[in-house]
Amino acid sequence: MSTIEKRITDTVLKRIRALARPNGDVDVAPDGRPEIAKPVSVREARFSDFDQVCALNMKLGQGPDSPENWNRLWLDNPALGDRETPSVIGWVLEGESSEIVGFLGSVRTLYEYEGKTLLAVIAVRFAVQLAYRPFSHLLVTSFFRQKNVDLFLNTTATVSTGKMMIAFKASRIPEEDYENVLFWVIDPYYFTKSVFRRMRIASGLSRVGSVLASLAVRADIRLRGRELRGRPFRYTVIETCVNNISDEFQRFWAEKSKETSRLLAKRSPAIMRWHFDPPGNRRVARVLGCYSGNHLVGYGIVRHDEAGRDGLRRSILADLMVEDDDPCIVEQLLAAIYESAKNAGSHILEVMGFPKGIRQMFLKWKPYSRRYPACPFFYKARDRALHEILADENVWYACPFDGDGTLWP
Repeated sequence: MSTIEKRITDTVLKRIRALARPNGDVDVAPDGRPEIAKPVSVREARFSDFDQVCALNMKLGQGPDSPENWNRLWLDNPALGDRETPSVIGWVLEGESSEIVGFLGSVRTLYEYEGKTLLAVIAVRFAVQLAYRPFSHLLVTSFFRQKNVDLFLNTTATVSTGKMMIAFKASRIPEEDYENVLFWVIDPYYFTKSVFRRMRIASGLSRVGSVLASLAVRADIRLRGRELRGRPFRYTVIETCVNNISDEFQRFWAEKSKETSRLLAKRSPAIMRWHFDPPGNRRVARVLGCYSGNHLVGYGIVRHDEAGRDGLRRSILADLMVEDDDPCIVEQLLAAIYESAKNAGSHILEVMGFPKGIRQMFLKWKPYSRRYPACPFFYKARDRALHEILADENVWYACPFDGDGTLWP
């Protein structure tokens, strides 16, 4: 590698952190001490609030939404079941003339632990106008006051939101590297081009620099063995869409639940379709099942996203489980997921979360990595004994399927 290539490569790798995906929450900490012009009140959100809440979320950097998606989240949610307690959309802060100046949503989900089903709620789309951010705690108070809830989760917290979670006695997930994102570069040219764009380098220099840097990154991938290539095993991997998840997956989840003593987000064909195929979906979720003969021994779900503002297209490993945490099955699936991302035209493949043992298997393929400014995943169990049990990282099987990281269209 030439001196100039090495310098460009070093520069690119130093800028990797700039590729961090935006969190689902808006930073709710006040910038300084803004003057509060009017008092506010807090109330439960209603479906009729959609237009105002959506406008607020878009103004403060959240993604688009639709009335159909609200129906999905709060009317058609499989976690609603036949529970007597009605579903809560969330809460709004009202300012002058009943203007909505803040919102915190709450989505139900189910977990399983040691044969018991737990009702969890996820904090979503937390956003408050700057002048009213000192009142953000009113929304968080309402979230944690929900009754008949076993587990409270926030999986897309910003730095200041995390501090607020801690103030309400929530704890960060005990997985040491949860905020450390692993990724493989599939297309070095578009990857380096996006980095130069983030660095705001002039277009002419950016084109030349991207070419040189991509050659250096390509050489780094080849020399360090960073490209995912599966070895021939006795397994067969079949790729399909979420709507084609079969009853064989239900059998697998039932056996996996018996096999492990970890806390698991409940999975079923209906839940997977609800989670990964929302109305107006702008992303494509693909299911890769790994079979030994006709027997399902593991699966992975990869989500292919549209190009972001930086022009970079990402694929995200949203879920993965294998029989007995077999490394051969993990390797076979990861290689197939990499190929799926490549065929989808993605420029990078990202992995976040998963238990330490699974992550160690990922590290075999020498991914690049970057870190969030702080851990985005916080939890609080209503039962003190359960909360203390969850302080053990070996109890968790947390990944992007948990919470709302992969829930939105």
